[in-house]
Amino acid sequence: MKKPVKTLEDLDAEAAIFMKDLAPEESGATLISLSGELGAGKTAFTKAAAKILGVEELVNSPTFVLEKIYKFESPNSKFKRLVHIDAYRLESGGDLAPLGFDELMLDAGNLIFIEWPEKVKDSLPAPAKHIFFESLSDGSHTISYD
Repeated sequence: MKKPVKTLEDLDAEAAIFMKDLAPEESGATLISLSGELGAGKTAFTKAAAKILGVEELVNSPTFVLEKIYKFESPNSKFKRLVHIDAYRLESGGDLAPLGFDELMLDAGNLIFIEWPEKVKDSLPAPAKHIFFESLSDGSHTISYD
């Protein structure tokens, strides 16, 4: 089901609903894949999730650095770190190895958001959730979950 998102406040509210129901995986990191065209809301959603988790650092797109890791000390958090990966500039799943992706996936304290997962799908395990963002002609967006 597609959910309409007309404003950043709507996106923040949707991220809050998503994060409330998200539980850590038992066998390793929780992987969330984010798909959609440029400007569809992937990074904005990640920023909203980071704020909910208690990340105090500025969260922005890791397009040029590929990966950012945010640690937080919230006693109420189910996770210890938010790992934000932007695979847009990667050519295959093998490009995740220098980022320490396999090691990151072993830690159940990690919540990993990966943008452009289709670029590295040959090395990704099945995500806990896949979120698809779509931009509409009127400037609004939709979010759907798999």
